[in-house]
Amino acid sequence: MSSAVVSGLAGAGGGIIAQIITYPLQTVNTRQQTERTAKKKKAGSDASTLFQMLQLVQTEGWGGLYSGLKPSLIGTAASQGIYYYFYQLLKNKVENVAAARGKKGLGDGTVGMFSWLVIAAIAGSINVLLTIPIWVLVTRMQTHTQAERKMIESKRELLLKEVSRANSVDVSVLKDRLAKLDSEKPHPYGTIQAVREVYRESGIRGFWKGLVPTLIMVCNPSIQFMIFETLSKHLRSKRSKQLPKKNITAMEVFLLGAMAKLGATVVTYPLLVVKSRLQAKQEIGRNATSRYTGTIDAILKMIRYEGLHGFYKGMGTKIVQSVFAASVLFMVKEELVKFVILLVARSRTLLLTRSKKV
Repeated sequence: MSSAVVSGLAGAGGGIIAQIITYPLQTVNTRQQTERTAKKKKAGSDASTLFQMLQLVQTEGWGGLYSGLKPSLIGTAASQGIYYYFYQLLKNKVENVAAARGKKGLGDGTVGMFSWLVIAAIAGSINVLLTIPIWVLVTRMQTHTQAERKMIESKRELLLKEVSRANSVDVSVLKDRLAKLDSEKPHPYGTIQAVREVYRESGIRGFWKGLVPTLIMVCNPSIQFMIFETLSKHLRSKRSKQLPKKNITAMEVFLLGAMAKLGATVVTYPLLVVKSRLQAKQEIGRNATSRYTGTIDAILKMIRYEGLHGFYKGMGTKIVQSVFAASVLFMVKEELVKFVILLVARSRTLLLTRSKKV
């Protein structure tokens, strides 16, 4: 197998493991991002992540923490596989060009920081264009209960207004309707329902909602990989002088991945919030001021009605989830690549030994 295929498969495997471990945090974070809060509400008044997780388990059961997990795992495997395949493919070509230039005396023979950024951006753009429909469905499934609850709350408010204005004959009827509404629970919502709903609302274009901020967000993994490759290059260079035969350990890869993801997440988080809001059900916004028709409309309305705080909702949760997930992904991927290389080397040795005996 080529190094690009190995890297793609290892990335898919690492991504799946990281996604399963951190998915409950991702579900809570998506709901935090899509929740609308007026400017007058202070940032410190938001419920803690742990409290929200416990509340979600209480109202929806443990399954609520894993809403949309199946399409998410498919999306993760596809995203990481596609990303790492093209990233490794481009990386190999750029490294060959850099080495050839180095032999001619044009540079030191290594790939520069800007080149890593461009490689990661191209690989990320290809990945986004091919896999965004999966993530639209995942976001819908993660926020379905939240949207249903908002719709029930709106109906309840209307009924309470009617009760306050109704005569004594109609009050009992309205109270019965109110009791029935309070007993309602969110309807079961799977992948097929999500597909039908997105298509009914916006047609085929609906599956690419949030494409603009998502493409801009390609700079997140680009920044992440630029930091990771730069730090790992520096560490390898330092290590080669002290201990030439010792490779970077799994724990060092874990820590480098964490540092890289932390830097990338802080820079690009506002775009992630905009993307989640565009992809979620618009019923989460209870009126026209908190429903969006596109990227620019979402940004302007968030600035006007929520202030800058709205762009950073749930960032603490996201940092914990994404940094831990990225660290696990990098560590597992590197170990899988090492395992495959070792397996291939042993297979070749075994074949050579057998051929000599024959």
